[in-house]
Amino acid sequence: MNNNLFEGIEIFTEVVESQSFIAAAQKLGHSPSHISKVIARLEERLGVRLLNRTTRTLALTPEGESYYQNCTRLIQDAQAAAQQLNVADDIPRGTLKITCPVAFSTDYLQPVLAEYLNRYPNVSLEWDLEDKAVDVIGDGYDLAVRATPQLEESSLICKRVYRCKTYIVASPDYLSRFGQPHHPKELQKHHSICYSNLKTPDRWEFKDKQGNAFHVDVRQRILCNNGHMQTAMARDGIGIARLPAFYVDSLIAQQQLVTLFPDYPQPDVNVYVVYPSRRHLSPKVRHFIDLLTEHFEHILESRPVF
Repeated sequence: MNNNLFEGIEIFTEVVESQSFIAAAQKLGHSPSHISKVIARLEERLGVRLLNRTTRTLALTPEGESYYQNCTRLIQDAQAAAQQLNVADDIPRGTLKITCPVAFSTDYLQPVLAEYLNRYPNVSLEWDLEDKAVDVIGDGYDLAVRATPQLEESSLICKRVYRCKTYIVASPDYLSRFGQPHHPKELQKHHSICYSNLKTPDRWEFKDKQGNAFHVDVRQRILCNNGHMQTAMARDGIGIARLPAFYVDSLIAQQQLVTLFPDYPQPDVNVYVVYPSRRHLSPKVRHFIDLLTEHFEHILESRPVF
């Protein structure tokens, strides 16, 4: 048996993830020369070149890529085994700092957080209600909850926990005064309430009856960065709004808002939990994600569909 089988694996994976011998050395508390020697011994023991490196660049060889993927799984399995052995370390404690959209927090997330705090008395909560996407790492958040049709690409880890409908809505009063549009293209003749946190607030996406995607550049009368305010203005007859179900489903049920274009569905809004890394995920974060997932699995099919 080779007693050196695992020697250098953690250093190798850190070098790959840091993309630098110097950065890996700083993170691991070693000198760059020590890191270089460990990698050289590892390559010699394996009989393959793992990294192509110059003074400016570092890249995995094909053999290095395969070895890195296997090493990553080994390290994750070892970490999981250690966590299972030490039950005390699995108790959530400390401050959980999260950020979440305003309406989704008040209508959906509050009961989850209340249950979480009741379950884990050693955790305190720092809860930021913010509709704009924040810098999760730079601002020191443990995780963010984001509601969007499509997440932008990033190095963050994301998990979808909920999906809901999006509706085009107007009040009965607005429709009585301005008429009811029957095709999305008629929105160009109406007052629209647009959400400013989107890249193109006045471009609304649709699908026709055959499933073909198209868009309409709506006539923007109001630009607003808060979904609750959009909902209130639509309810008060100011214009037509495009909003997720968690803003409007109760008002639709009460007939204070009317849904438009049922034959031209909007893209669903996906709710994601986003966090910096799978590695060394703290118990306070992991247990919150588990509880959030469990909660929305129960309610996913119970929301009203109009």
